[in-house]
Amino acid sequence: MPYLSRIWINPLRREAQHLLRNPQAMRAAVLGGIPTQPVNERVLWRIDADEPRRPALLVLSQSKPSWEHLVEQASWPEAQEQQAQVRDYEPLLAQITQGQAFAFRLTANPVQSTKTPDKLTTAQQKARERQPQRSVVVGHRTVAHQLQWLLDRAASWGMRLLAARTDTPALDAKDDDHSPAADPAQAPPDVRITARQRISFARKDQQRVTLQQVTYDGHLVVEDPERLQQTLLSGVGKAKAYGCGLLTLAPSTRPG
Repeated sequence: MPYLSRIWINPLRREAQHLLRNPQAMRAAVLGGIPTQPVNERVLWRIDADEPRRPALLVLSQSKPSWEHLVEQASWPEAQEQQAQVRDYEPLLAQITQGQAFAFRLTANPVQSTKTPDKLTTAQQKARERQPQRSVVVGHRTVAHQLQWLLDRAASWGMRLLAARTDTPALDAKDDDHSPAADPAQAPPDVRITARQRISFARKDQQRVTLQQVTYDGHLVVEDPERLQQTLLSGVGKAKAYGCGLLTLAPSTRPG
């Protein structure tokens, strides 16, 4: 049975600052909340920073977790019940029916596979020297390509993006690129990029990891309920271990 947890993080605490800066450390803290060790289930997580003074850590797990260690180290221990919430995810999955509309949020690492990359990390350059013809996975760096990455995959996830209520795409993130070319007769999709950042950190094996982390907010309608349910449970894209890939839904007043 899946569970969705929310743990409020206190950014004024030293351990919280360390976890927020380092996805490798946050991953270890998240996995520490799963009762069966070593963890052999899919665990998805992300940070929502709508409230900078109280960012929220969301975790989707198959086992019912326990977050006392995170609350003690990085939240407000004296208000433990309010700072860690664990809810059964089945009721939300049951609401996913054909034609149902939802608001959604996704934090992802949009990438592409190419044989002609503009820039390579040190690890990618070494791999390229060993196998010159091998394709390289690189992150999309512009708002336009990051948005197009989502548009190209929405149908395969069992959903259709609703049309925006305005005649121009709502892109909150600033960029000197333009949105993807669209049919003038069609309204743009109701999705916007609300946050994006480049993250680089070293894993325990000292290999450098670089992510282009992008948060999308928008509205969707369910096209394939079973596929969308599987998308929610499995996550999307690359870097799921490091805070990417968790798609969440919320009630929407928009008709499908």
